[in-house]
Amino acid sequence: MLGLPPYDGSFISLIRHVFLFIALLYPVLIASLGWPALQRHLIFKHAILPLPLFAKFDIPEKYGLAPGKTANLYLSTPDNVTLGAWFVLNDPYHQKRRQTSPNPSQTQTQTPSANDIRDAISTRPTVLFLHGAAASRAAQWRVITYVGLTSRLHVNVFAPDYRGYGDSEGSPDQAGLALDAYTSWNWLIDHGARPEDIVIVGHSLGTGVTGQLVKRLAAEDVKPRGIVLLAPFSTVAKLVETSAVAGIPILQPLQSFPAVLKFTNRMLRYEFDTLSAIQDFNAPTLIAHAQDDYDVPHSHARTLVDKLLEPLLPQMTVDLPSAPGSSFSSEDFAAFSKERDARLAARNALVRKTEVPNFGVIEEFEGHKSHRVVYVETFWGSHALLGAQEGVQDEIGKLFDLF
Repeated sequence: MLGLPPYDGSFISLIRHVFLFIALLYPVLIASLGWPALQRHLIFKHAILPLPLFAKFDIPEKYGLAPGKTANLYLSTPDNVTLGAWFVLNDPYHQKRRQTSPNPSQTQTQTPSANDIRDAISTRPTVLFLHGAAASRAAQWRVITYVGLTSRLHVNVFAPDYRGYGDSEGSPDQAGLALDAYTSWNWLIDHGARPEDIVIVGHSLGTGVTGQLVKRLAAEDVKPRGIVLLAPFSTVAKLVETSAVAGIPILQPLQSFPAVLKFTNRMLRYEFDTLSAIQDFNAPTLIAHAQDDYDVPHSHARTLVDKLLEPLLPQMTVDLPSAPGSSFSSEDFAAFSKERDARLAARNALVRKTEVPNFGVIEEFEGHKSHRVVYVETFWGSHALLGAQEGVQDEIGKLFDLF
């Protein structure tokens, strides 16, 4: 029926039928992206990878945190969803608490009290950690990051699980996660934190949540101490376009069919448009991405950095023709080249670039709202462990005066 000879058992025949199967399956795969339930699970991965399995959130020591260092907490959102969270004490406070206790062994078996949390908040800045898709606050790669932040940068870490993750109630959606982040921010404020002592750190999906939170805070004229985007994506639509399976971009064939790609993007129910939200960032910002990140290409981070640089550069008034066969005079090309060179020169004058052997590249500049921007592009760190890289933590500490 399709003009393909029947399978005869040969290797060539097998290859033909495999490619036919892939060709028939591909449109089905693309069409399935419009199914809301599947799309929600692919974006949030809250039920696909609920790691660690059968987690005991009331025993954070099971996952590598020191005895008596972490409080397992619950907070309620304005729409009556209960969220689970951990508050991890900064290491100096935790050690002092142990050493000054009349009964150190008993202190190690006691979770931090409300007074301990308030005291810790008053002594050192706090990181509001907004995690990525899949798993929960107890995931091993996240705990490694908490340990590094609390021990190397001496900050507290407040790590909530969004609705639908861990032992939090509900099911995730974009508005819900944004509300969860805002609720977590307010919990810190209610427990004695000042905005200027809170660093918002988002990882992967959490960078999209961070963008929504900071945009809301900026509208309220509230300024955090700083903002960190680890392994960010610019928008969900661009993330889907660049997503790869086994290193193969799954939507690459659609690049030749803009109308089909546009239709596919219109099926998406979630935006997490950090590319737009980043214009409202009102505090020093660090963006970090690893070159060996095979989940989110580091080109997304570069796109966000370029967005922050754009207001500082000369505007382009001459564009290259977009349609094939369009005329472009030598005068137009000369004008385009002149403007392009002027932008490049302006960028080089604004951005201080440092190449760090065996680590990566660091770029720094003053943003258009007079807030410092640092971009860290590492050689290593992959996707999950970028925040655990000591070099990345060093740059966080330096930018936000945490040392």
